[in-house]
Amino acid sequence: MTIQQRKEHFIELGVFLNQFSNAGGAVPAGFPKNEKVFKALQEQIERAIHYNGWFTKENILFSLDQWSQALTEENINNWIAPYNFKEEQLKTVAIIMAGNIPLVGFHDFLSVLISGNRLIAKQSSNDQKLLPLIAEYLYSLEPEYRNRISFTEGRLQNFDAVIATGSNNTARYFEYYFASKPSIIRKNRNSVAVLTGEESREQLEALGEDIFKYFGLGCRNVSKLYVPIGYDFDAFYKAIAPWERLLDHAKYANNYDYNKAVYLMSEFPFLDNGFLILKEDKNFGSPIATVFYEEYSNDASLKDLLQQNSENLQCVVSGDSVSIDFGKSQQPGLSDFADNVDTLAFLQNL
Repeated sequence: MTIQQRKEHFIELGVFLNQFSNAGGAVPAGFPKNEKVFKALQEQIERAIHYNGWFTKENILFSLDQWSQALTEENINNWIAPYNFKEEQLKTVAIIMAGNIPLVGFHDFLSVLISGNRLIAKQSSNDQKLLPLIAEYLYSLEPEYRNRISFTEGRLQNFDAVIATGSNNTARYFEYYFASKPSIIRKNRNSVAVLTGEESREQLEALGEDIFKYFGLGCRNVSKLYVPIGYDFDAFYKAIAPWERLLDHAKYANNYDYNKAVYLMSEFPFLDNGFLILKEDKNFGSPIATVFYEEYSNDASLKDLLQQNSENLQCVVSGDSVSIDFGKSQQPGLSDFADNVDTLAFLQNL
């Protein structure tokens, strides 16, 4: 397959996935819809909660919609323009995927295939249903993908490089186990938001998307707020009030009740609006239904603090021109590489 053919396949995949957006995308005349895969993916979306209680229909549709918007001709061309993938390498890359949010491993899947390589995917048990169906659609476009995509639940064997995502603890295991192979090993990262007290109601409402989308389980979800000394959280709590609906989800409600009970019994001071706990804490990763916060005295000291902790941070959300804007943390572009490690450059240099 040529690079042009691979690009066309993923552009078609983007159109296919657009049919599963919340708005229900229109299908162009003559588009190869593939009824079999369409129906299977449709059924899987409806059954999602039975496999993973955090994978709601709403969140799966959001993920599919984001990928359909990313997989356009313009986006793909701009993404791969700096690299030379004209000649296929056909190296075999093992991908160990996380399972915290729907299709969290798709970017690695896409990167390996569009660069002209083979992949062996070891999926998380929390997210095993969606990606194989997407692979089925690619098989319908080009049968050769059957020789380039494999899924395994067993031990990884016969591969040239590895991309592995896990916790800080599993990363140490990965680094030891894959020491002899070219690798990208990803660890825990969290995202933060910087507030000045001058934010509009609309900005704070958008921040709710950054905090609560996927129930806060993604590394791009804001889990900590930096606020000026003496910040009044009243406007923030009013702006995020619509997210109280998360209490209708039993797993979220149980986590909220549990964490609140722990903080009460431990006599930790905290703020609470009935569905989100705010706790002052210097750590980055907060529990579900909790967001940490920390006060800062001036912009310069905060900038230094964020720079010193850059390896722990996936996103910084704020209203300035250099950070991710409010409401956009869960809408990454193709060039927003996880952990800021250029996956395509890694694959090109194999």
